[in-house]
Amino acid sequence: MIRLILLIAFFVPTFGFSQIEISWETLADVEFSETYFEEAGETFLYPHFGSTVRAIEGQEVILKGFILAIDPAENYYILSKSPFSSCFFCGAAGPETVVELKMKSEKDFFRMDELVTMKGKLSLNSDDIYQCNYIFKQAEVHKR
Repeated sequence: MIRLILLIAFFVPTFGFSQIEISWETLADVEFSETYFEEAGETFLYPHFGSTVRAIEGQEVILKGFILAIDPAENYYILSKSPFSSCFFCGAAGPETVVELKMKSEKDFFRMDELVTMKGKLSLNSDDIYQCNYIFKQAEVHKR
């Protein structure tokens, strides 16, 4: 019986239950090129994700940042490397400094610039100009 418990304890983490703590430097593993998107009639920065970021796509990751409460009524939040006054949306940082949060629960409510640690499954977006390049699916608070 003890052997069975030890085997379970040893192998359970390899079946996807582990979480990877990342930093904003991890998400900086991306380069951008200006690309024209006909549907919008504008040029946008198109991401070319590096190998480090591609390796963790689809994994549950943990990241600390500032909440940008874009539209709380619609449960639309962004996790940012910087507070609102110096974030990507104000032109003070690059698109690699924000993560769109697709919340697991619509019951979470955040205030602007709240410092939190979030977790979620990392999704890389290069084609939908109406979403951020980085998205946490099934996002939830890891630590407040």
